[in-house]
Amino acid sequence: MSQWVTLRKHLHKHPELSGQESTTAAYILEQFAKFNPDRSYINLGGTGLAFCFDAKEQGPNVLFRSELDALPIHEVNTFAHKSIHEGVSHKCGHDGHMAILMALAAKVVENPPQKGSVTFLFQPAEETGEGAIAVVEDQQFEQFRPDYCFALHNLPGHPLGDVLIRKGGFNCASRGMTIAFDGRTAHAAYPETGISPALALADLMQTLPALAKSLQSDELIMLTLIHCSMGEEAFGTAAGAGKLLATLRSETNEGMQLLVDKVTEKVEQLAKRDGLAVNIEWADIFNASVNDAECAQRVADAATHCGNNVIWLDEPLRWSEDFGALSQTAKGAMFAFGAGEQSPQIHNPDYDFPDKLISQGREIFFKIYSDLLR
Repeated sequence: MSQWVTLRKHLHKHPELSGQESTTAAYILEQFAKFNPDRSYINLGGTGLAFCFDAKEQGPNVLFRSELDALPIHEVNTFAHKSIHEGVSHKCGHDGHMAILMALAAKVVENPPQKGSVTFLFQPAEETGEGAIAVVEDQQFEQFRPDYCFALHNLPGHPLGDVLIRKGGFNCASRGMTIAFDGRTAHAAYPETGISPALALADLMQTLPALAKSLQSDELIMLTLIHCSMGEEAFGTAAGAGKLLATLRSETNEGMQLLVDKVTEKVEQLAKRDGLAVNIEWADIFNASVNDAECAQRVADAATHCGNNVIWLDEPLRWSEDFGALSQTAKGAMFAFGAGEQSPQIHNPDYDFPDKLISQGREIFFKIYSDLLR
């Protein structure tokens, strides 16, 4: 596995942000060309790549996905493969996910599909929630639309190699909400002559988290306050504008729509009450990632076959993943892969993907591939 560790460390050393992964994509394209795939697709949803190996006999198309992008995080590690780009680093382990797919492709070349086809997708912009949607909306997607799709994500805090899986909702839907109020400034001695956002902002900070909690029934629905600002740092001027940022989260897309509707209604009510203009913007929109029951069982069976401990989760993971856009197009499943109990958490400045997972991830994916296409 040393060549795939070397590849992983090269990718770690040369990270790129979401939507800017051109050098990473070029490197993957160059390396994958050695496998001589039957079909190749480039510039998918931006910088994405897909490579297909086809059998003569008809059968399903099985897709395995990895991500290309890194994060805007300064790396504090001092090892030789430390990021060379200041303020950008692979702190989510996408370098390791790419290495797993490359190692899997090498084994598939030696054991080609006997029916159907297998697709390796290297997807851009997972961190912003835009990449998978852009790939699915790309006209090229129809040429390799999968019947089955699979992905993994490493998860520190769990024993190395443990497979965490669930049928149904696996990752929560989430989105960022920016609420901007616009009123009118006034002299601080005569605040009644202006229109201040203060009361509306205070009401929202007190009521929005509770409103979200009140919508919970059998699923998690939550709202987290992120940032609030109002006016300028000038003691003589009463604020005339203000902004509140929040993150909305739910187990299902239906729960998210309910939360969006209720929060929007509340914001508009307060704006009308206080005579404020209001603008609402949404960002980092992730759909819920839902595991097909058959595919989740295939993951569990493959992991057991490979000697990995399998943990069936009782509830979805709260963090979001844009794999849901892919699994809405086909039967699919994603699993979390234990990255070690002592490992720094993902998005921490000292995180580094554990290389021992490369061979384990390859074997689990290869077993799924073999069961479906061999």
